[in-house]
Amino acid sequence: MKRWLLGLSALVLLSSAAALRAEEDTAIFAAGCFWCVEEAFDGVPGVLETTSGYTGGTVVNPTYRQVTRGNTGHVEALEVRFDPAEVSYAELLEVFWRNVDPFDAGGQFCDRGSSYLSAIFVKDEAQRAAAEASRARLASDPRAPGTLVTPIREAGPFYAAEDYHQDYHRKNPWRYKYYKNGCGRPARLRELWGEP
Repeated sequence: MKRWLLGLSALVLLSSAAALRAEEDTAIFAAGCFWCVEEAFDGVPGVLETTSGYTGGTVVNPTYRQVTRGNTGHVEALEVRFDPAEVSYAELLEVFWRNVDPFDAGGQFCDRGSSYLSAIFVKDEAQRAAAEASRARLASDPRAPGTLVTPIREAGPFYAAEDYHQDYHRKNPWRYKYYKNGCGRPARLRELWGEP
């Protein structure tokens, strides 16, 4: 009898864990250097976890060196695990747009080249519809300083970056701040969107 009860308890725990995972969702955004994008999303209520990584290319489990050489097709990206009861995908899209220069076709800020291009990677039709609606709103804004070049792409495999890239803004706050400001990211974002 005790064994049966223990087995039942384990099933209840597994069911509870599965139910919790079912209430979570993921989003993938590319906005240049993943360190900076990670910082932007880490402070959003309802974001449970962020992971810096690579997506959109052809090489399985690429390295940072391979991706930044520009011949894998991958971009630096961020996978955002979130609770839709606390923050919607549409709200995450707004965070994305306010932390990217969607008018730059050559990279982001001081980071140039194909691995630093911006993109929204959608995993289903609901995400695609929300992404297209938010992109259309931004593209039709008469204050837009140019042509919006950030694409919406189908999500494919996402590969976590090396450990030293994860939570870089927390692990190396001074180096990170020097890089971010030296790269011109905050100044350009203020120019585009005003004060945060």
